[in-house]
Amino acid sequence: MTALHDGLWSKRDQQPSLDIDDITIVDQSLLKRAVGAMAIGNAMEWFDFGVYSYIAVTLGKVFFPSSNPTAQLLATFGTFAAAFLVRPLGGMVFGPLGDRIGRKRVLAMTMIMMAIGTFCIGLIPSYATIGIFAPILLLVARLLQGFSTGGEYGGAATFIAEFSPDKKRGFMASFLEFGTLVGYVLGAGVVAVLTATLSQESLLSWGWRIPFLVAGPLGLIGLYIRMKLEETPAFQREADKRESEAHATPQRQFRETLMQQWKPLLLCVGLVLIFNVTDYMALSYLPSYLSATLKFNETHGLFIVLVVMVLMMPMTLFAGHLSDKIGRKPVMLAGCVGLLVLSIPALQLIRMGTIVPIFSGMLILGVMLSCFTGVMPSTLPALFPTKIRYGALAIGFNVSVSLFGGTTPLVTAWLVDATGNLMMPAYYLMGASVIGIVSVLALHETARKPLKGSPPAVATRAEAHAALRGSRVAAEMDDERLPEGTVRA
Repeated sequence: MTALHDGLWSKRDQQPSLDIDDITIVDQSLLKRAVGAMAIGNAMEWFDFGVYSYIAVTLGKVFFPSSNPTAQLLATFGTFAAAFLVRPLGGMVFGPLGDRIGRKRVLAMTMIMMAIGTFCIGLIPSYATIGIFAPILLLVARLLQGFSTGGEYGGAATFIAEFSPDKKRGFMASFLEFGTLVGYVLGAGVVAVLTATLSQESLLSWGWRIPFLVAGPLGLIGLYIRMKLEETPAFQREADKRESEAHATPQRQFRETLMQQWKPLLLCVGLVLIFNVTDYMALSYLPSYLSATLKFNETHGLFIVLVVMVLMMPMTLFAGHLSDKIGRKPVMLAGCVGLLVLSIPALQLIRMGTIVPIFSGMLILGVMLSCFTGVMPSTLPALFPTKIRYGALAIGFNVSVSLFGGTTPLVTAWLVDATGNLMMPAYYLMGASVIGIVSVLALHETARKPLKGSPPAVATRAEAHAALRGSRVAAEMDDERLPEGTVRA
């Protein structure tokens, strides 16, 4: 990308005063590399993280011996949820660090830490071998995963958003969640193949380790890809600005994030809540709900989820593209309202317990989820200015995920067990959708607009000239509205 000078903003009227060199012209080859690297890296991260969900029933038998399958599932999802408790800590460490030393280096750190944590899970002896130390070591590995993931999503979303032209940011950023789905599909596919081809004894003895051990070489590949990237022009511009100003301490930056950005942070928490509750309900909890609660064939359940996620890939890209055309808010609002209206019918279909109705119910949830996966990666970074974007997004995102997203499988499993009401997943989704509707309505539309603190970003020099003409027209219109005799700053 090229961006030669900072945009000049009048303090009095807040209208941009630009010339052609102030506008960021996107280098298309760098954009493709950035999007590809983030999508591939995210796929590897979420392969590691997602495998745990899909093989949760088997892990419960390996690490949490009990005669009660529900108790095993609760213990396994409890360890799953524990990783989310440290995600805000990871966000507080990696987010501000990414705003100081650069997005690229921090994203390389998170990649290798996730790979190490996942690889170590594959090496842990079973409970039958080392007793209570087995679940303790599993918890430690999960905490390492959670800590590294705390810096992953916010950084990856920030990286793509800062590399993308304003008019295509929704579509470009949707490839981040496309990568997430690829990771989930690979994780579900590997687990489905293992459960279909191995006997129960082989799966419990050694087969469950295979998807975790794959994380080692995948992590090295992802690390290599990310280290070959360049820093985003928005970060480079901010870093140059800091060199000519007094350096802010990390503590000061953190206070600024919390005190001056509390409204965007609350919006971030609300948006991430509906996004992640739907995500972890549909893609993490319901596969185990099918096998452990409804006694549906585990392999068939994984295959259904696998097909739904494959279908979500083009839907996610379409939602991102659509948000560039009609706005982020209409697409997300459609997903929220759809969940409020269709969660009960979808779960009733799933409870019928046969392949076609289960697939139909899961597909309904997948369509609603695509409204979030396609739009959130471009919406969330636009909430914050460049100098604190990574840190603020990492903190807001991970606080919400920890409190609401990662706990969804555990809380829902407990509610189903405590009440005996198999419709609890639908009610949980409906409650989250209400919060989502309020959050979306409170959001300012950001489609086709520059990121906060940045000049316009365009794909070609012709678009740069068009943006410049539009800026001048806007300034002239504002001049006409000023009282006679007023001098513009």
